[in-house]
Amino acid sequence: MTADYRACADLIRQADGLLVTAGAGIGVDSGLPDFRGRPGFWGVYPALGRARIGFERIANPAAFVAQPRLAWGFYGHRLQLYRQTIPHAGFAILRRIGENLPNGVFVFTSNVDGQFQRAGFADDRLVECHGSIHHLQCLDTCHDGIWPADDLQPLIDEEHCLLTSDLPRCPHCRAIARPNILMFGDQGWLAGRTAAQEERLHHWLQQVERLLVIEVGAGTNIPTVRLLGERSRGRLIRINPGEPQLPPGKGVSIAAGGLAALRAIDACLD
Repeated sequence: MTADYRACADLIRQADGLLVTAGAGIGVDSGLPDFRGRPGFWGVYPALGRARIGFERIANPAAFVAQPRLAWGFYGHRLQLYRQTIPHAGFAILRRIGENLPNGVFVFTSNVDGQFQRAGFADDRLVECHGSIHHLQCLDTCHDGIWPADDLQPLIDEEHCLLTSDLPRCPHCRAIARPNILMFGDQGWLAGRTAAQEERLHHWLQQVERLLVIEVGAGTNIPTVRLLGERSRGRLIRINPGEPQLPPGKGVSIAAGGLAALRAIDACLD
C-alpha cells in the first residue's frame, strides 16, 4: 500500500484547502465503542440487551417521553465517556495537514461526541450534521434555543442503564431536556446550530480552488458523510477498513484503520 500512501501525499501537496469528513469509525482508535449491529451495541449496554432495546429505540425522542431515566442513562453515560476520551494522534495529523494549506481545514462529521473540538479544531470550522451531545434543548420545544450541557453532571447506574441524579430540565418551562442530537423518528430536533455551521462551510468552499477531502471511518449504513465527499468537486481520500470502495477516478481508497493510515500518509509527507 506504500504507493497508495504516496499518492495521498501527492494529493495533499496539490490542495489549497482540506475538508475532513468523518463517521463513527474515526473514534475507534481513541477507544470509543463501535455500535455496529445489535450484538455490538448490547455488548456495551447489556441492560438494554436484556430488555431487547435496540439503538434505534433508545436513540429516539419517544424514549425520553416513555422512559426518561433510561434514555438519560444511555445518553448520560455517553456524555461522560466522550468527556473522558482523549482524541487519538490521527486528529492532530489531520489538523496539521489542514493548517499547512492556504485555506486551512474544515470538518464535516456525523459524530456527536465533540472529539474534533477536544483535538483543537476551531469551533467555527466544523459542521456536526447530527448535532452535539454537549448541547441541550427542550423536549417539548417550548422555545427554539439550545444551551451547553457543561453544567450537567449525570450520575448513572450502569448495571441498569439508569440516571440516578435529577433529570435535566428546560430553564423556561421545566420540561425534560434532551440532547440537541438528530435521533431516529425525530420531529423535534432544533437544527439552527447545525444550519449555521453548514452556512459557514458553504462560504469556505467558495474560497477553495483545489479542494481535497479526507474521509475517515464513514460507513454506508447512514451514508451522509460518504455522499458529501463523493459529490464534492474535489479529490477524495477514503480511509475505511471495511468499506473502502470509491467511485472510479475520484481519488485514493485506503483499506485500513484511521490512525494507521494517517500515520502512514504523514510519513510520506515527511
